[in-house]
Amino acid sequence: MPSQTSKAKLEKIVVFSGAGISAASGLPTFRDNDGLWQKYDVYQLATPEGFAANPSLVHQFYQSRRLAAAKATPNAAHVAIAALEQHYKVVVITQNVDNLHERAGSTEVIHLHGKLNEMRMLAKPDTIFDVGDTEFSLGSRAPDGSMWQPENWRPNIVWFGEAVPNLMLASEHISEASKVLVVGSSLQVEPAASLLLSAKASAEKHLIDKHPGQAAKANKLSQGFHIQQGDAAILVPQLVNQWLMLLSS
Repeated sequence: MPSQTSKAKLEKIVVFSGAGISAASGLPTFRDNDGLWQKYDVYQLATPEGFAANPSLVHQFYQSRRLAAAKATPNAAHVAIAALEQHYKVVVITQNVDNLHERAGSTEVIHLHGKLNEMRMLAKPDTIFDVGDTEFSLGSRAPDGSMWQPENWRPNIVWFGEAVPNLMLASEHISEASKVLVVGSSLQVEPAASLLLSAKASAEKHLIDKHPGQAAKANKLSQGFHIQQGDAAILVPQLVNQWLMLLSS
């Protein structure tokens, strides 16, 4: 007879995360009253046109975010999600560009909007370097050892107006999941937000966010979501513990 754990390993849990899960690690969100897009011009900093107009400004912005993310540590929500892998098949689909899920121990993470810690060459878009917390400025070396020229490189980030990779793969995972957890996302950024409509009716579905009304208004949730308002670092470990306790009951 297979054990309860081996049975559970056949179950797939998909976690769909947004900026709210990393807020407890000290990283700012985007659309809250004190979010990044309240302080900065999204069109200057997060579009191909903005980059073409002032690549140095864009690099300065993303470098500051990259260095902040490198100093941040995974919080209890990240750690709890990673712990689920001991008993379930877990896929994390994230809108976040930090690598806190991976650093907490999650092994299958799909980044819809790119990664802050990566840089790619404009002349060779498939040539990607993990730059970690390296700082770049005029006179320094680029990731390939050449002299740094900001117009020759770009953050490996999906900007507004650009195609989002891995959408089909993410949709397939959500449609196969027996449990779906949405955490820290306002579900206002398309096309990623509509992925949740792929969740099957029979799946156990949860939404945890400080402002869940934003997601509800966005109308991107399929029926049957259990909604909890509060801090992801508190509520996600509680939900994970409930799931793990059910395995031993």
